[in-house]
Amino acid sequence: MKDNEYKCPICNGSDLTLRHEASYVYSYKIDSDKPGLLNSDVFLSYQYDKRENTNSRNYIECNQCGTQFPCNFLNRIIGEDD
Repeated sequence: MKDNEYKCPICNGSDLTLRHEASYVYSYKIDSDKPGLLNSDVFLSYQYDKRENTNSRNYIECNQCGTQFPCNFLNRIIGEDD
């Protein structure tokens, strides 16, 4: 297996994780005979009528020191090798 070529510029650690955080608002239609159009008998949270992404971000985190970097951090490193 090839060694990890990516290093944290703060602690020089090579244990990095690419993360995607997202926040969503789930909407359920309320009517007189059921809890949402997609929930026919019982309320199931994964059967929502509408989902809106309200916020998201991608970043790289060093698992050794906890420092977070924007994703273009990898682009700069990869660009050096090309």
